Amino acid sequence: MEVMDSNIIVSIIFMMLLIISNVEAQGGSVIDITKLGATTTADISQVLLNAWKQACAAATPTIILIPKATYGLSPVKFIGPCKAAITINHQGIFKAPTKINADGWVSFYHVDKLTLTGGGVFDGQGQAVWKDNGCLKDVTTCKSHSINIRFDYVTNSMVQSVTSLNSKNFHVNVLGCDNLTFQKFTVIAPADSPNTDGIHIARSTRINVLNTNIATGDDCISIGDGAQGVIISNVHCGPGHGIAIGSLGLYEKEQPVTGIHVQGSTFTNTENGVRIKSWAGKFSCIASDIHFQDLTMNNVAVPIIIDQMYCPHGQCNTKAASNVKISGVYIKGITGTTTSPNPIQLVCSSAYPCEKVEIGNINLKYTGAKGPAKTTCTNVKPTVTGPLSPPSC
Repeated sequence: MEVMDSNIIVSIIFMMLLIISNVEAQGGSVIDITKLGATTTADISQVLLNAWKQACAAATPTIILIPKATYGLSPVKFIGPCKAAITINHQGIFKAPTKINADGWVSFYHVDKLTLTGGGVFDGQGQAVWKDNGCLKDVTTCKSHSINIRFDYVTNSMVQSVTSLNSKNFHVNVLGCDNLTFQKFTVIAPADSPNTDGIHIARSTRINVLNTNIATGDDCISIGDGAQGVIISNVHCGPGHGIAIGSLGLYEKEQPVTGIHVQGSTFTNTENGVRIKSWAGKFSCIASDIHFQDLTMNNVAVPIIIDQMYCPHGQCNTKAASNVKISGVYIKGITGTTTSPNPIQLVCSSAYPCEKVEIGNINLKYTGAKGPAKTTCTNVKPTVTGPLSPPSC
């Protein structure tokens, strides 16, 4: 608990500093895109890029204001570094083209001290392409569609009170970022929308997802290689596939995943709750210091799962052991209801059995007729630190 509590304190302090920074920015200049020529009848991408160019060159904090209205927006890239903090006060609705030939719709690169706020909506109009998403068949060779919002190498920044709606692919992708917080963020897509992870985090440090609601067709939050120091707190997930670390081990030279805290969150009608997954066979990676604590499961199929035999659509050798090393996994205070008679599945690698796995204070009520519920343990000997229902294996 000591490490987790100190991280939360750091997160709160950082958020306060961002609020102070945003207040200071309110005293700076305001760029209203409608005064630069933005209208609801024409694509505003060039107007928005002009506003960004002006704000990025300013020596003092600047606000880019998008007033309430619905705007058509082609793919845009906001590129830094910039001279001072920028707040994008997005109050309207951005609508993406039905077809986009780019990996990102709205993208931020190499930006420091960015605040994205205002209650606005990023409508990716994914309904137009979901049926064509070949990634459902083969994730390694498919041509994926556009991500709603990309953050690449963004630092000391906050995304607050905005919504990602019906993304064509991932709603948000976080790569190479440091000190980035999502606060009161909302993700909305139907349960059958393919490959629409809410927030994907990889090769980034000190990422916080707080007080956030995610309803989508894939993982609410997925954590890829190189993610370190991630706090996920008071997140409401559902529908979706839960919160996942991985899949890991698909590619060579993946970076370690460590210091992941998922706490005080609720999962409703999801396929999974919290899980760690790594590919059977494939390549090496390390996942350690992972905390799943004080979570509520409402009608969740498999609330707790370590799956080191992950091999969707037969894309690997299911008889080969995973080369991902998992250690220091702490699973405590998980309660609620499950639709599976096997709600706890700890299936670790025969080549690298899971180490230092602690589990306790679990109370999961099975609502089906195939009971009694049980726990599965393969290549792991968990330490029991409190009452368990279903009982430990």
